[in-house]
Amino acid sequence: MSILQTMYTGVTGIAAEGDTLGMIGDNIANVNTVGFKGQRAIFEDMLGHSITAGTSSALPGSGVRLAQIQQLFTQGSLSTTGVSTDLALNGDGFFVVKGTVEGVAGNFYTRAGQFKIDNAGLLVNPEGLQVQGYAANPDGTLSAAVSSLKVPTAALPPLASTKMGFVSNLDSTSTVPTAAWDAQNPGATSNFSTSITVYDSLGKSHSLQVYFRKTAANTWDYHVLANSSEIQGGLNTYTEVGAGSLSFTTSGALNTVTTTTPVSANFIGAAPGQAIAINFGTSIGAGGTGLDGMTQFASASNVSSQTQNGYTSGDLAGVSVDGTGLVKGLYTNGQKLSIGQLAIGKFRANESLGRCGHNLWIETRDSGQVAMGTAGSGGRGAVSAGTLEASNVDLAQQFVDLIAHQRAFQANSKTITTADEMLQELVNLKR
Repeated sequence: MSILQTMYTGVTGIAAEGDTLGMIGDNIANVNTVGFKGQRAIFEDMLGHSITAGTSSALPGSGVRLAQIQQLFTQGSLSTTGVSTDLALNGDGFFVVKGTVEGVAGNFYTRAGQFKIDNAGLLVNPEGLQVQGYAANPDGTLSAAVSSLKVPTAALPPLASTKMGFVSNLDSTSTVPTAAWDAQNPGATSNFSTSITVYDSLGKSHSLQVYFRKTAANTWDYHVLANSSEIQGGLNTYTEVGAGSLSFTTSGALNTVTTTTPVSANFIGAAPGQAIAINFGTSIGAGGTGLDGMTQFASASNVSSQTQNGYTSGDLAGVSVDGTGLVKGLYTNGQKLSIGQLAIGKFRANESLGRCGHNLWIETRDSGQVAMGTAGSGGRGAVSAGTLEASNVDLAQQFVDLIAHQRAFQANSKTITTADEMLQELVNLKR
């Protein structure tokens, strides 16, 4: 190898180490960038001659070059923020966002889940790119097509109660009241009662009282009363809006349910004829055990639980996201409405994705086409809400690498100065 070639070999080392120092600087600069993935340098040697069969391995090389900067997609640590729209992926995959970045329009992929809801109700990243997912249909199912997720910002309309149910026990030792049933004096002519709040078509709440009256051994009547002041044309204090009877086995299980008058109420100002079905459990006569709702055991009458499906109107208070990426709107009336499910993109070769800046990557030929799916499926990671994924850069390791490459840079510089001194000696031979 000539002395001049030695100088050029040193130049290749300086160039490679200089580029690597720039890469390390990029890693260090992004140590606090959410979702950032660190990089490492891959060097390869250079030859000053063509490769032929039988070439001597003793021929000198021509230096080094930076062959590739490899992206490292190891998992970053998760930090809790408490912000419901901050999302992180614990495992493989990328959030999918759509929009235009530096003149390029399409889908982009990110690990940075600092999302927010914009003034149009769209879930977006800090640059305004729209988060993609599977929108919820009106019937609660999810669309098969990927689209921008939009949170409905309008008030949630009320839902009139159409069902109510009870899980309770009626005391088998109770005696039959001597007085006949009197809807205007229900407490004295029944054995047990409970109340339940239901909602009309306008979302106004109403209290219904359900009275249970023992009529014979293992047989009870039930009467559903509403306050007459809330019923169109209501008279006296109470208006009976439904009635029926229950029979039990000698073991206390619900045997049959007979409806005498289906529950139907004409609440003032609301839609008339509001029908409300009562669920007392699955009776033996209906093919059940008779033990999942009303029972009759020799213990005090009580109500374990009661349910109804109506609610008043409510305003959007926030969103929640579960581990599968299912997004639900949270409303002030306590309801949760499915909005959609996040789409998670997966690639065969993450390292070959193209960096776009703005914490984004773009699909390339080498990365392969994106495979869309949901979190937790097909090897995709789970979504963690209220957290963010930190950069995976190890700062201590970067400082060690910085020192190592600085020393290599200095050593290559020494190669050039030494070769220069040797050339100077050759020049001096003429003197």
